[in-house]
Amino acid sequence: MGTLNMNLEIHTNEKEVTEKEVTLHLLPGEQLLCEASTVLKYVQEDSCQRGIYGKLVCTDFKIAFLGDDDSALDNDETQFKNKVIGENDITLHCVDQIYGVFDEKKKTLFGQLKKYPEKLIIHCKDLRVFHFCLRYTKEEEVKRIVSGIIHHTQAPKLLKRLFLFSYAAAAQNHAATDPRNHTVMFDTLKDWCWELERTKGSVKYKAVSVNEGYKVCERLPAYFVVPTPLPEEDLSRFQGHGIPLWCWSCHNGCALLKMSALPKKEQDDGLSQMQKSFLDGIYKTIHRPPYEIVKTEDLSSNFLSLQDIQTAYSKFKQLFLIDNSTEFWDTDIKWFSLLESSSWLDIIRRCLKKAIEITECLEAQNVNVLLLEENASDLCCLVSSLVQVMMDPHCRTRIGFQSLVQKEWIMGGHSFLDRCNHLRQSDKEEVPVFLLFLDCVWQLVHQHPPAFDFTETYLTVLSDSLYIPIFSTFFFNSPHQKDNVGRESQDTQSKPLNLLTVWDWSVQFEPKAQMLLKNPLYVEKPKLDKGQRKGTRFKHQRQLSLPLTQSKSSPKRGFFREETDHLIKNLLGKRISKLINSSDELHDNFREFYDSWHSKPTDYHGLLLPHIEGPEIKVWAQRYLRWIPEAQILGGGRAATVSKLLEMMEEVERLQEKIDARPHGQGALLAEAPLLLRGSARLSALFPFALLQRHPSKPVLPTSGWKALGDEEDLAKREDEFVDLGDV
Repeated sequence: MGTLNMNLEIHTNEKEVTEKEVTLHLLPGEQLLCEASTVLKYVQEDSCQRGIYGKLVCTDFKIAFLGDDDSALDNDETQFKNKVIGENDITLHCVDQIYGVFDEKKKTLFGQLKKYPEKLIIHCKDLRVFHFCLRYTKEEEVKRIVSGIIHHTQAPKLLKRLFLFSYAAAAQNHAATDPRNHTVMFDTLKDWCWELERTKGSVKYKAVSVNEGYKVCERLPAYFVVPTPLPEEDLSRFQGHGIPLWCWSCHNGCALLKMSALPKKEQDDGLSQMQKSFLDGIYKTIHRPPYEIVKTEDLSSNFLSLQDIQTAYSKFKQLFLIDNSTEFWDTDIKWFSLLESSSWLDIIRRCLKKAIEITECLEAQNVNVLLLEENASDLCCLVSSLVQVMMDPHCRTRIGFQSLVQKEWIMGGHSFLDRCNHLRQSDKEEVPVFLLFLDCVWQLVHQHPPAFDFTETYLTVLSDSLYIPIFSTFFFNSPHQKDNVGRESQDTQSKPLNLLTVWDWSVQFEPKAQMLLKNPLYVEKPKLDKGQRKGTRFKHQRQLSLPLTQSKSSPKRGFFREETDHLIKNLLGKRISKLINSSDELHDNFREFYDSWHSKPTDYHGLLLPHIEGPEIKVWAQRYLRWIPEAQILGGGRAATVSKLLEMMEEVERLQEKIDARPHGQGALLAEAPLLLRGSARLSALFPFALLQRHPSKPVLPTSGWKALGDEEDLAKREDEFVDLGDV
């Protein structure tokens, strides 16, 4: 066996690497860095004494544990396998914190170590917790593997050194995405024109190519949409700041816009006057029919801050990073107080409420809404995307949702590289804005399952994909950054790098597993009439008859007529002192709109609003609790409910086939889904991530909790009742 020195040299023995590839399943371009044998991986239970012996390895892509009896676990039971990341694999970008245990004391590990731990604990960003015992491992191997893991997960990185590029260079022949299942990428002018046509926004807005080659602004995409009267020469002023950018058009002609603030130059009075003159010109241009009525939402001043999101999630995630059963039951006693103190669910509620307020302006008041933010790339992405999910049924299909993420987040310039801190910069903390968006969408999916073409499993694996560096989707700050790296690669490669997109799910999952991403209970959209052109957008069937706060026929109260000075002050970095309506009036309008919608039957292809009352905002159990054995309900939860529903639907379909004398093959899609759900006798409520409890044992309650629950006989009765209900 070749040796590795403390500089973490890569193995060069070709025979050894070949042997490792058989067990490691190295990806194209992946290289083995260091390894340690006779490592004990603990089972996550109270005593932390049982586990599996094997080898712990670190590559330039992942940390992997190769158990001696992995072959025994590799059976048909695990039907939802990720082809890229195994059950015992952790991508380097997914590592959150590393702890060492010294004389039974847990300490955070970083930098160069003088003493090496007897146990290694790894907390992951997908909330997995791994325990490795190093007591039986050779001292030199312990030093190499611990130092290697710390260095490759914590040391600052260069963008060009990401595994993304090694993989792309080595894997030149990727399967093309099925054109019939194509996500709109919004990287061409044609894509933007298609979206304008789909939403009926082409009358008032135009797609422009003034930023082609990023000549105007590196922050903006090469193509975007602006109000038709806006002269293209104005777009090059102030590097795209202060320009109202189109996001989406409502069926009634109103539009959702966003705008980034102008750079703050408070000490330069001359430049400030120039900025004011520029904004005044924008105001005069857009102040023509039909743009008079515009409401602004200053997200920088009147909404959440990135610090709020970061702080809340840091507290929230600690509830799920559980080391053992004792810790789980200890935190269970104060679960609600800890959950409330994190403020994460309250932040979700505030996001949904803000999206409903904007939806009310567009749908009921018939006014345009302009979102304002410093760079229009964080909260603007979040709020505008939520509004479109609520208002546009196309965005509730899988292809439509993926296209929405491309438009608002990828092309919208959300700084995924910085917000996820993929480069491990010491001056940056992870701010999970995109995860917050997915959590908000999950609330809608959970409350209105038939309205969505995709499942919560889809949202969960999408959140996991944030940390898989073979996809380019979530590893750049802007389209310019991605294209710039691509151009540089052409100088060193014989042909340009083929960077994968996360939307090609065949890279991660086999077709059978991909079926769990599609919702079999989705209510299909009504078919198009023969005379109706493909791509025509269905209008919302729900007609709201709420009184308008402003008369449609009187544009005199338009924002750009009366509130120009406030808009200018805000864009120059000063706080807006008032909006169109008073806060009381806004609250009254919101409550009337919200209550009216919820008092009527739900149209799954129309407007869709969430419940935001206290108990209605829930913890996304599948994502946050899936790795905690004590949180699994065997034979219960939503998985059991969906399984029974699918069985009934399958039976109805078979009966219908007999009635219609159709060939049996047409119901295959529906028939396959129950097979996945019925693959195990006792499914977990956290299916498909926890199919079965592999080491079945009753949860160990601390003795302090027994008295509150009753004696053993009472507990046995309750368990029997629970099992009977779970089997229904």
